[in-house]
Amino acid sequence: MRHVLGDAKPDTQAAIQAAKATARRMMGQVDRDPTALADFVSADYRWRGVRPFYEKSGPDAVSKEVWQVLHLSLSDFHRREDIFLAGKNQHASGEIWVLSSGQFVGLFDHPLLGIPPTRTLVDIPFAEFHRVEGDTVVESALFLDLVRLQQQAGLDPFPLQKGARRSPSGPKTQDGILLEAQDPEETNVTEKLLDRMIADLVTANAAGAVPCPPDVLRRTWHENMGWYGPAGIGSVTTIPRYQEQHQTPFRTQLDDKVFNGHVCRIAEGHYSGWFGWPNLNNRNVGGYLGLPSSNALAEMRVVDIYRREGDKLAENWVYIDLLHYAAQHGIDLLENPNALNPLKNGTGSGIKGS
Repeated sequence: MRHVLGDAKPDTQAAIQAAKATARRMMGQVDRDPTALADFVSADYRWRGVRPFYEKSGPDAVSKEVWQVLHLSLSDFHRREDIFLAGKNQHASGEIWVLSSGQFVGLFDHPLLGIPPTRTLVDIPFAEFHRVEGDTVVESALFLDLVRLQQQAGLDPFPLQKGARRSPSGPKTQDGILLEAQDPEETNVTEKLLDRMIADLVTANAAGAVPCPPDVLRRTWHENMGWYGPAGIGSVTTIPRYQEQHQTPFRTQLDDKVFNGHVCRIAEGHYSGWFGWPNLNNRNVGGYLGLPSSNALAEMRVVDIYRREGDKLAENWVYIDLLHYAAQHGIDLLENPNALNPLKNGTGSGIKGS
């Protein structure tokens, strides 16, 4: 049976607030000292991350292979948080997840995963999910926009990017850090609006509508919507530019899309977020993002975070592990960030060796 988040009872609200407090203590401490992770997580702690981190188990591996690596590369490492919420997982009864999103900031003094240091202030956009049981974090997922860091280091792994080359902004309303409990009725309204948005897209897909009629979007989106995509796709505003710079290429160049569901979907107040592992499989038949066309079924691991304003969606923050998606096309953009750039790879084409 579908769980309706808006029906939260007092004990549920208390559990959500307790989960927030646990996750916030952990994040604050690990941001200062990555070796402190073991104080907050279970012995069989499960962790998911973007390429090349992927999946890890246990606090020692995550501390050494993720957090200590980030701290070593970025001096004065700290978190600039824009969004913070929690809720019951609509897809798994009894689970409570916490979501934090913003930018990791620091002085890029040492190489990170082969990305050359700039010795200047940089930011890495992130979305981080934590599943909390009692006072312990048992599962996490961390999506880092490493392509955005590559761009700040002067690299251009996706030279055909259509949207703006900028790190995503926080909510226009500056109200995304939900420390206090939110009205369950507002949460319910947000969930129902997202259900309608998804249903509209499913109907448009079934009708073969390419491009998607803009009036379909206008039923659930504000006209001046903000859509903040990952580096490689970029950020846009307004429905027409969203369709031109993201939705139409996505719908026309990718085929045989299969939706796999989400690991976690939560909402609180005017905000909602989800991620999948993977959310989507597709075939890149049209050279999407400058990658070579392929008949292979590739997976996309995606985060969506939404802000509702009134009866429509106003802002959407999107993370996609594009380095992992490129790797499924035989291209390692960490090892060779110029592979898709014909002006720099010396081949006269977008693909090295082609």
